[in-house]
Amino acid sequence: MTLPDIVPEPIGDGARLADLTTMRVGGPAEHVIVARSAEDLIRNATELWSADEPWMLLGGGSNTIVADEGFPGTVLLVRSSGIARVEDPHAAPNQVRLRVQAGHNWDLLVAACVDRGWAGLEALSGIPGLVGAAPVQNIGAYGQELSQVLHSIEFYDRAEGEVLRVSADELELAYRDSAIKRGREGVVLSIDLVLTELSDPTSVVSYAQLASALGVAIGDRVPILTVRNEVLRLRASKGMLLDESDNDSWSAGSFFTNPIVSQQFARELPADAPRFSVGGAVASPTVMSLEDLAAGIPMRVPKAATEGKVKLSAAWLIEHAGFKRGFHLPGSGAAISSKHTLAITNRGFASAADVAELARFVVQRVQQEFGVILAPEPNLYGLEL
Repeated sequence: MTLPDIVPEPIGDGARLADLTTMRVGGPAEHVIVARSAEDLIRNATELWSADEPWMLLGGGSNTIVADEGFPGTVLLVRSSGIARVEDPHAAPNQVRLRVQAGHNWDLLVAACVDRGWAGLEALSGIPGLVGAAPVQNIGAYGQELSQVLHSIEFYDRAEGEVLRVSADELELAYRDSAIKRGREGVVLSIDLVLTELSDPTSVVSYAQLASALGVAIGDRVPILTVRNEVLRLRASKGMLLDESDNDSWSAGSFFTNPIVSQQFARELPADAPRFSVGGAVASPTVMSLEDLAAGIPMRVPKAATEGKVKLSAAWLIEHAGFKRGFHLPGSGAAISSKHTLAITNRGFASAADVAELARFVVQRVQQEFGVILAPEPNLYGLEL
């Protein structure tokens, strides 16, 4: 089974990054290459690496902000598409394994899966961008993460010079993080997902805000179409659903990641600051043989368990550092979203410099108020915070 491809748009040299990114800022790219297949991606990436000149891999542009001066090199646009069902002898009877090309629109993938009754992606509805970026960021929302359904990726590894099948475990996926994001260089060609196929497809609701919006308790099961529709509504209410007529959606989504700090640091924050445990390492067991003990070899001391970490709410920190929804610096075209303080948006005339200036101001104020340094979630080119 193969679903229809997406028709890619025509793009040429000198295209503005403002027209290729959801923040809608950024100057021209010196050169633009459009890769419409995995083979195109491999060939062009190989040539660009060999040329040893600046180049950028760009998907949907929902997580990228480029300086007003533009990009002094080549932008390789990922525009491959297609979904195919893969036969997997190890899959359970109610599991579906899909292979999705890197340039496929993420939300069209989610819509197709929900339409066919395949559960596992419904809470990730409305996330902008293309499929190839999903494992790099380990995208997540409303209680679901890609890591829960990712089987593997097809990856053109620069160091190895060949295409590898890399398992989800090898990618070391974490909160908005992966081995790729930490420096494993290469190009995602496709991803394999394992979803659940049921005659009455439902999803366990595990996120408090979504449960409240649906009028159910955490842990209840809800039809996946209902979950998708409610997630789309929630995202739209926060300006997190792309809309040509809504400037609040002219953004890179959540501009800052939720900080992860030690429990000790978190205890020093105000009592009403939201905090979520992300666990810690358990003590490592130590094993010694009776022969070693009899020989007088000293007992090895086990490694102590590490203290669990705490995830904070970046939105709460921003709000309580004094930023209201809609805040903007005088004369600036960039603003805090009027719907959600975690997003920096383009009011319709923002420059990349405007976006960076506002982001720096937010980082400084939050650091001064709480001692927390916020980290940007989007990739920044030619910009400094």
